[in-house]
Amino acid sequence: MLIIGCDFHPGFQQIAIFDNQTGAYEERRLSHRAEAEQFYRSLAGQEVRVGMEACGHYPWFEHLLAELGFELWLGDAAKIRASVVRQQKTDRRDAEHLQMLMREDRFPRIWVPSLEERDVRQLLVHRHKQVQARTRTKNQLHALAMSQGVQKKWKLWTAAGRAELESLELLPYAAQRRRQLLHRLDALEAEIAALNRQVEEEVKGRPAAVKLMTHPGVGPVTALAMVLTLGPAERFRDGRKVGSYFGLIPSEYSSGGRQRLGHISKQGSSFVRFLLVEAGQSAARKDAELGRFYRRLGARKHRALAKVAVARKLAVRLYLMLREDWTYAQLCRAVVQASPSHSVAASKSRPLE
Repeated sequence: MLIIGCDFHPGFQQIAIFDNQTGAYEERRLSHRAEAEQFYRSLAGQEVRVGMEACGHYPWFEHLLAELGFELWLGDAAKIRASVVRQQKTDRRDAEHLQMLMREDRFPRIWVPSLEERDVRQLLVHRHKQVQARTRTKNQLHALAMSQGVQKKWKLWTAAGRAELESLELLPYAAQRRRQLLHRLDALEAEIAALNRQVEEEVKGRPAAVKLMTHPGVGPVTALAMVLTLGPAERFRDGRKVGSYFGLIPSEYSSGGRQRLGHISKQGSSFVRFLLVEAGQSAARKDAELGRFYRRLGARKHRALAKVAVARKLAVRLYLMLREDWTYAQLCRAVVQASPSHSVAASKSRPLE
């Protein structure tokens, strides 16, 4: 078998090749894409395993290796770098280190979703970017309205508010900007509505996501993102690991019996973390137990901290629902059976929304 450590860059890759049958070792630098494709196709028919750090811009490379029947291992970049003692870092050293980790069975391999799942993630990310663009457009229109003494907040987007915005007397260039912004807003609204329909169709084909939506405050986008990001729930030992996976636990620098906690680590997917915080606010309004927890922590410490704590609780709940294949009602019954005095009992009888 050929074991190849690949230090992958957008324009090239540095590789270290080890043949575990002959003991031969070779280093090469391959430009993308023609030279790299030519090299790997020349290895067709052999048993090849390629290891690289998890990064972006590599789907074409993954397709190529899959077409040739080669193994591709993706590793945790932070763990790979942490296992290097020397302070010198070069592309050659990185490639050599990767192939040594594979040879010594120390490669920190990570779970990788399927190509189809990653493609659906693109749908969610694109929708998120378009929603952000819509928000920026609305903010600009708000600024135009306030420059004329009109401050209607969310009412600016009602039929009456839109009519008032269009009737404002503006100078020529400001009027042109208003017209173009309104046109862009209408286009974004139509595109986001179409993307929402696509998300709903994807959710219908995933029973796990449908069950997550039974939790108050969890919509199609959050449910689908959780299913696609968590993957098999069994790969997490408990809910604390899930909180850590999404970067919703505090960083810690403790030593000598003294505990030092910092801000949340913010490791993992920033997109899913954003969705959990947003969904947590809706869940706190609709779920009695989460609402009490949010108000109590917000009064005792700070609302920003309470929002993160609710997001972490919601992430753990959704993880349990995925792992046990529960609906929200089944989750409530399980909690009440485990702890009859738990405050979730008060929300058990609430109708699902």
